[in-house]
Formats: sequence, C-alpha cells, structure tokens
Amino acid sequence: MRQEFTEITERDLHRRVPVPRARDEIHRLARTMNATLDRLHRAMTRQRQFVADASHELRSPIAAVRAQLELVLTRPSRTDWPAAVHKALRDTDRLQAVASDLLLLARLDAQEAPRTAAVDLGALAAEEVRRHPGALTLAGEQERAAVVTGSQVQLSRLLTNLADNARRHTRTTVSITVAVRGGLVELAVDDDGPGIPEADRERVFERFTRLDDARARQDGGTGLGLAIANDIAHAHGGTLTVLTSPRGGARLLLCLPRTGVAQP
Repeated sequence: MRQEFTEITERDLHRRVPVPRARDEIHRLARTMNATLDRLHRAMTRQRQFVADASHELRSPIAAVRAQLELVLTRPSRTDWPAAVHKALRDTDRLQAVASDLLLLARLDAQEAPRTAAVDLGALAAEEVRRHPGALTLAGEQERAAVVTGSQVQLSRLLTNLADNARRHTRTTVSITVAVRGGLVELAVDDDGPGIPEADRERVFERFTRLDDARARQDGGTGLGLAIANDIAHAHGGTLTVLTSPRGGARLLLCLPRTGVAQP
C-alpha cells in the first residue's frame, strides 16, 4: 500500500491503493487515502477543463484581432481605419474582461482573505440602480438593518454580475429587492425574460457556461459572471440560488448571514 501510494503522481491520479479485507486501522487508512485521491482526481479534472475553456475563450478574441489587422494591412488604402480600430478595441475589451475575471477566480480559488467590514446590501443595491437608471429598479422599502460582514468590493462585484446577467435577458427592467429574514439578509434580482429551466439551474454557476451561447458572446458575456457571483456568495458563508421570478423570468436569490445575529 505504501509503495503504491508513493508511485501515484498527478499524471495517474486514477490509481488507488489496495484496501485490505481486515476491518482494522489499515483498512480505514486505505479507504481514507483513496477518498483523498478521489477528491484530488476530481479537482485536477476540473482544473484541466478550466484551463482548456480559458484558453479557448482567450484564443477567440486574439484570433479575431489578428484577422482584422492582417486584413487591413493587405489593403491599407481602402481601409476605414477608425472602424477597424473600434472593432479591434471591442475584441481587446473582451480579452480584458476575461483576463480580469480569471484573475478574480484565481484569488477566490486561493481563498485569499479580503479586507472585511460591515456592508449595507441595501446601499449597494441603491448604488447599482443609480448607475443604470431606467434599466434597474429598487423594489419595496429599503431595509435599514440589511447589513452583512464581508468585502464591499467583492459583494459589489457579485451584485453587478447578477444585475448585468439579468439585464441581458430581461424584456423591460430588472428589479432588485433587499429584505431581512431573521438571521439572514436576502437580495433578489428579478427579470421578466425567458427564465432559466430547472434542469439548468445548477449548471449556470459552472464556469464558462452559456445557456444561449450565441447571444451571450454577442452581448459580451464571458460566461464567468454567475460563477464568480456564486463563489463570492460561498466565500461569505452564503448561498446563491436560481428560482422562478414572480415577474415570470428568473430570480437570482442571494442569502447571507446578517451581521450581529448568531447563526443556528
């Protein structure tokens, strides 16, 4: 068993140590080692898939920029240079967005402890609405005690990601509601778009997932927004779930522990 374990490397994490039949300490140790190898194997598989997806996402805009530049160089006198530059800038913006999201995910995966403080989710929601007048509305009365402990930067990013996702799919406006339910603060983002099928409500939090691939790419989504929001929610001891909105579309519901209230 010891020899088998020492021979296992990152290239063959599918291997397992032999489990003796005797129900003793060695048996339990072998099962624990194999369970650990199972977790490492799954983590390595996810990481490899993530690297492959990230490479694809970065390669596409790079290839587009290169093709545009090569094309204009073949006919410089007939090129609309301002239009060519604007197209290249759009693809560069996409590259920058993907790179920024990947960096944030790396920090979340590394479980870096951000600077924390008391954060008023109601105030964050009001600020988000002010940044997008006409596209977002704040529903209901603002809760004064909707305070959680966490990183204001990360929680603001979480809310922005939820609002951006909802704005891409809504038919009219997006509504944000903040409420206190016992020891929790709930923040709901509702749209009146097509909604998210129940079968896809877990999958939307996977990295680079797009339920409407063509439209998401056209609108500039990286496929990482909801994954980042979900990771931030979990890093703050909360949950993020997909429900059916009373408005007929999707509801993204964030639940976080309320500051100063002991959790059961």
